[in-house]
Amino acid sequence: MILISHRGNISRPIPERENDPKYVREAIVNGFEVEVDVWFVNKKFKLGHDKPQYDFPHQLIEHQSSKLWIHCKNLEAVAQFNILDPHGSYLNYFWHQEDDVTLTSKGYIWAYPGKQPIENSIAVMPELNNDDLSKCRGICSDNIVKYKNFKR
Repeated sequence: MILISHRGNISRPIPERENDPKYVREAIVNGFEVEVDVWFVNKKFKLGHDKPQYDFPHQLIEHQSSKLWIHCKNLEAVAQFNILDPHGSYLNYFWHQEDDVTLTSKGYIWAYPGKQPIENSIAVMPELNNDDLSKCRGICSDNIVKYKNFKR
């Protein structure tokens, strides 16, 4: 089971810390993968949910890319990641808004809350709708520690 921290949160939402590179690293050190929100503005990648807020450290991409699920927040970010890694062989990035599902660059099905069960998908925030997790391959949550011992 793939366990993904939502924006760095592991046991509850802490909006003022979400997407902060230090917070993201803490979640990784605690054994989780992390969904991060990424913008491309003024020729730079930035982290932040509602707006570009933090510089996206190159070390985080270089050393932790296998642990990151990169949610592109503007079309420029999608375009830049597609230039950097057009086949998703190194980076796992995606774009979605309110689509039922989207495919990541590595071919994962990223499912909007309330759309489970979908075979081999990533269930996003399943606690919001008490989603059936019997078929999912991974979970993304603000309270990902809750799923640490979950078996499908």
